[in-house]
Amino acid sequence: MVRIAIVEDEELYIEKLTEYLGKYQNQFGEQFEITVYRDGDGITSQYQAQFDIILMDIQMKFMDGMSAAEEIRRQDSQVVIIFITNMAQYAIRGYEVDALDYILKPVSYFAFSQKLSRAISRIPKEEDKKFTISVKGGILCVSISDIYYVESAGHNLLFHTASGTHMTSGTMKSAEEKLTAAGFSRGNKCYLINLEHVEGIQDKCAVVKGEMLQISRPRMSRFMQDLTRYWGDVL
Repeated sequence: MVRIAIVEDEELYIEKLTEYLGKYQNQFGEQFEITVYRDGDGITSQYQAQFDIILMDIQMKFMDGMSAAEEIRRQDSQVVIIFITNMAQYAIRGYEVDALDYILKPVSYFAFSQKLSRAISRIPKEEDKKFTISVKGGILCVSISDIYYVESAGHNLLFHTASGTHMTSGTMKSAEEKLTAAGFSRGNKCYLINLEHVEGIQDKCAVVKGEMLQISRPRMSRFMQDLTRYWGDVL
C-alpha cells in the first residue's frame, strides 16, 4: 500500500489527480491510500511522517506548497515530494526541499504516470530500513523490523529486539521522531511500540510478543487509529 497525499486547492485538479491515481492502480496493480488536503496548513498542522508520496500544489491561498514542504522536511527526510504548478520557475526552488520532480499544469496522464513510477521506485522498502543504536563499547545496527518496542528508563532507552534488550542514552521524543514513519506508535509516555508486532489489544494493553504494554487513556484513540491504518495496509 502506497500512502499518497494530494495537497491542492483547485477541485478540478483534485478530481484529475484522483482519476489518474485510479487509472494507474488499474494499469499497474498498485494499491494507493489517498488523502486530500486543500491547503498547505492542512497537511502540516498534524503531520507525522505518515505518507510515502506528496503531490503538492505550489500556489495555494493560506500556506503555499513551498512553505509546507519546508515544514514537512524538518520532520520527514524520506517522503517523496512532487510539486504541481502552472509555472516551471516556481518549481526550481523545489530542489531546496529535496523535491523529486515537478509536474506542469495542465497535467497529462502520460507525464503523471512517468513521474509517479519514478516516485514509487524511490520509496524505501521496509526490509531495507536499518536503525543504529549507540551501546556501551560501540554501535549496534538492527533491522527496524526486529525492534519490538522502545521503553523509556530514566535518561536511557531500552530497545527490546529480536536479539535481546539493548540500552542506550536518549529521549523518547527523539526515538519517536525517528521511528514514527517506520510504523511505530506511542502507547504511553514509557512505550513506543512497533505496530508490526502487535498481536492484539487486551485490557487496555497492546500484546507484543506475549507482553502486555499499557496504553494510556489519552493515547488510546490515536494508537488505535495508527494500528487500524497499519493493519489495513498489510492485509
